[in-house]
Amino acid sequence: MEEYLGRLERMASAELVVVPEAGTGDAAHQQRVEQQRLLEAIKPGERVIVLDERGQELSSPEFAQRLGAWRDQGVRQVAFVIGGAYGHAETMRAEADLVLALSRMTFPHQFVRAILAEQLYRAFAILNRLPYHH
Repeated sequence: MEEYLGRLERMASAELVVVPEAGTGDAAHQQRVEQQRLLEAIKPGERVIVLDERGQELSSPEFAQRLGAWRDQGVRQVAFVIGGAYGHAETMRAEADLVLALSRMTFPHQFVRAILAEQLYRAFAILNRLPYHH
């Protein structure tokens, strides 16, 4: 993750914000607590992409195109929201600007961070016509 975020810094700024997981309670309780913490971390005006295996699957060029379109519309910040052990509450998915699946498989959130960092770097490389994506 650090490798790709470092590369990305040459083209865009990125900030990693980690909110604590709920830890205890049933799945619905944990989702509610985590959703509240995530919503508090999202800044006003940010586009919100919720990562969820039930979301829309995009190719790397399609992902880059979506980010590029938002950039061209004047969007300055995008928050990528990764859920905890029980995923996201339905209301979190409903409020998102995009629900994105990196895969239909489920991954630990630490892996998702690394995959997302690489895909963000790839997207900006595509947008900047760098030879990384081929």
